[in-house]
Amino acid sequence: MPDSPIIAVMIHAADWRAATDWYAQAFPQARRIVHQPDDFGHLQINGIAIEIVAADAKVGQGPAGSVVYWRVADLPARLQHLTALGGRLYRGPMAIGDGEWICQVQDPWGNCIGLRQGATLA
Repeated sequence: MPDSPIIAVMIHAADWRAATDWYAQAFPQARRIVHQPDDFGHLQINGIAIEIVAADAKVGQGPAGSVVYWRVADLPARLQHLTALGGRLYRGPMAIGDGEWICQVQDPWGNCIGLRQGATLA
């Protein structure tokens, strides 16, 4: 089987159930997948799985390295939506090459979500 684009993003949180509810609100277009037994949260967005699992001694929660960026049509509106849900602006917004804009928002567990908008930001 050939390599493929990103298929899943794993997010670690002390309370994966609360985090799953938060991400379902943060990404209202996501479809919630229920697994049996119920041992992690799973949302599906455009073929990408968001898997929310319990933080542990090997992988904690918070900004520790990689950040996945989501393309958004309206960065200020998405930022406002996430902060209204309890997210916190962590970095940016800032202009990058070719007129694109990015920022990072921390979820209530400290994990970073990257937002990236094309050059149409005013």
